[in-house]
Amino acid sequence: MADRSDRDRFSRATWANVVGNVIKIVVEGAAGLAFNSVALIADAAHSVADLVASVVVLVWGDSSFDEPDTHHPHGHTRIEPLTALFVGAVIVLLGGNLLYESARGLFFGADVTFSWILLAALAFAIVDMYLVYRYTAAINESIDSTALAALAADCLNDIYTSIAAIVGVIGVFFGFPLLDPLAGGLVSLLVVYQGVEIARENVNYLVGAAPTEAEREAIATRLREHPAVEGIHDLTVFYEGTVLEVEVHVEVDGTLTLQEAHAIETELVETLRSEEHVGDVHVHLDPSGIGEWKDAADLELS
Repeated sequence: MADRSDRDRFSRATWANVVGNVIKIVVEGAAGLAFNSVALIADAAHSVADLVASVVVLVWGDSSFDEPDTHHPHGHTRIEPLTALFVGAVIVLLGGNLLYESARGLFFGADVTFSWILLAALAFAIVDMYLVYRYTAAINESIDSTALAALAADCLNDIYTSIAAIVGVIGVFFGFPLLDPLAGGLVSLLVVYQGVEIARENVNYLVGAAPTEAEREAIATRLREHPAVEGIHDLTVFYEGTVLEVEVHVEVDGTLTLQEAHAIETELVETLRSEEHVGDVHVHLDPSGIGEWKDAADLELS
C-alpha cells in the first residue's frame, strides 16, 4: 500500500493539471473568441474536458490510496482505473463534438481573422502543457498511477492539438481560412483516438483481464525457482484494479510437516509480492504426485 507521501505527490500532480488547464482555457478561449478561430476554440474546449477529468481524478482518484476496510477488503485499487476510464470517456465525447463543429466550418466556411495574438496564445498553451506534463510524469515515476498516466498522456495530446491549431492559424495568415476548421478536425480526431486508448486500457483493469503471457510466465518461473517446489498447476493471474492477483496450486514433498509447509508457502507469497505490479497472492500447497487437478494446462515440473 502506498504511503502518505505518495498520496501527497498524487494530489500535487493532479492540482498541477487543474491549474494548468484553467490557465490554458482562459488564454486560448479569450484569443479564439476574439478572432473567431475554430482551431483555438476547439483546443480550449478540449481543455475544459481535461479540467473536468482532472477535478474528478483529484476528488475521486485520491480514494485509491485508502487502506482496505470491511466494505473493500481488497482495497480501493479499482477506483484509480475507474477515474482514468472517466477521463477517456469525457475526451471521446468532447472530441466527437469538436469534430462536428469542424465539419460545419469546412462545409459552411470559416470567418476567422488572423492575429499574432492567436499564435502567441498557442505558444503559451504548448509551454503550459509541457510543464504540466513533465511535472506529472516525474511524480508518476515513483507512484505508477494509471490515473496520473492518463492525465500525463492528455497533456501530450494537448501539445499535439495545439501544434495542429498553429497550422490552421498560419493557413489563415497565408489566405487559406479553411485550414483553421481543417486543423480543428485533425485536433478532434487526435482527441477521440487518445480517449479511446485510455478507456480501452483501463477497461482491462476493471474487468479483471489477464496480463500478457510473458508476465504470467515470469510469475510461474519465480515459483519454480524455489528449491522446495516440485511443480505448479492451476495458475491464475488477473488484474485486481491496477495490480495483479495470483492464485496457484504448488506441489511440494508430501512428507513435510505442517510448520515446514507453512514456511514454504510464506516464502512463495513474499517472493511474488516483491514482483512489480503483484498485489495479493494465494498459494495452495499440494503433496506432489497425487494427481490433483492434473487436467490443468501448466503441469511442467521445475
